[in-house]
Amino acid sequence: MKVWIGIAALLVISLASSAPAPAQMPAGPQNPTIASTLDFQLSIVEMEFVSAAEAMPEDKYSFAPTSGEFKGVRTFAQQVKHVAASNNRFFGAILGQAVSTGPAEGEGSNGPDSIQTKEQIVKYLRDSFALGHKAIATITPENALATVKTPPIPFLKTPLALAGFASVHVMDHYGQVVEYLRMNGLVPPASRPRPAANRPPAP
Repeated sequence: MKVWIGIAALLVISLASSAPAPAQMPAGPQNPTIASTLDFQLSIVEMEFVSAAEAMPEDKYSFAPTSGEFKGVRTFAQQVKHVAASNNRFFGAILGQAVSTGPAEGEGSNGPDSIQTKEQIVKYLRDSFALGHKAIATITPENALATVKTPPIPFLKTPLALAGFASVHVMDHYGQVVEYLRMNGLVPPASRPRPAANRPPAP
């Protein structure tokens, strides 16, 4: 009997050792840089915010909460355009480019009035993130704390501060637009289960 138990145990160990290991997320770069770390952060917030913008039906882009203390809040479209305009302002400053986004405050901070349809707004958003990746790629240890030529906000004077704050700003507004989605019976795509393979690799 003991012999059979021993044989069975050996078979279990053998099968376990020969079974394929579960799939794992690919490892990020062995030596992350300032740029790759900032770019990874931007990729995460980009994935979540863009997917939310795409999930809202076009006929709901004019939606804004009304019950409670919501007087004067942005519509969903204005939220998305505001994030895109702010991305252009922050990342344009890193590149030393004068990106036309309208006034920093008030209605102008919601981007150009000519951008109206969902397709136009989502493209405007995607283009702003593309500018972000381009700007972040230029950040090095040598220039990360250098003062940019035209800071868009007085306390954001360096490429490192601008790139870091840009991701924080996106997530600030992501926390708002997810409520817009849920108030319209939609689960934000980033809150739905998804394979690990669809997540951006860590730096």
